Formats: sequence, C-alpha cells, structure tokens
Amino acid sequence: MTDALVALGLVFVIEGLLWAIVPQLGRRLLAAASAMPDQSLRVGGVVAIAAGVGLVWLVRG
Repeated sequence: MTDALVALGLVFVIEGLLWAIVPQLGRRLLAAASAMPDQSLRVGGVVAIAAGVGLVWLVRG
C-alpha cells in the first residue's frame, strides 16, 4: 500500500510540474486530446498502462 501511495504522489508531482512550468503546453495538450477520437485515447491509455506495468516489473523484479 505504501508503494501505491508513493506512486500516486509522484503522479501529482509530475502533473503539477507541467502546470507550474508550462501551463500553455498543458492547455494545448488538453485541446488536442479533446479533439482526438475516443478509440485513439483508449489505445494510448492501454499502451501507457502496459508501459507502466512493464517498467514496474523490470524495476521491482
């Protein structure tokens, strides 16, 4: 459970950095995402999940 909370904290840090450093980029990314078809967003989400699980598996063994 501790690892999950640390991971969630890191997500907040990374997301916060985007908005704190380059908020205009965040707005452009949100606009681009809202214009994309749902299927493309789903595929991107599945790829991100697979990459995250693979990375955790490699690091944690």
